[in-house]
Amino acid sequence: MGFDLVLGGLVAATLLVYLLAVLMRPERF
Repeated sequence: MGFDLVLGGLVAATLLVYLLAVLMRPERF
């Protein structure tokens, strides 16, 4: 079905969460 779309969405969500974490805690990066 649209497995690639779901996989892409999961990757995009993970990247967004990672970027938000880096912005919230620049000390970690």
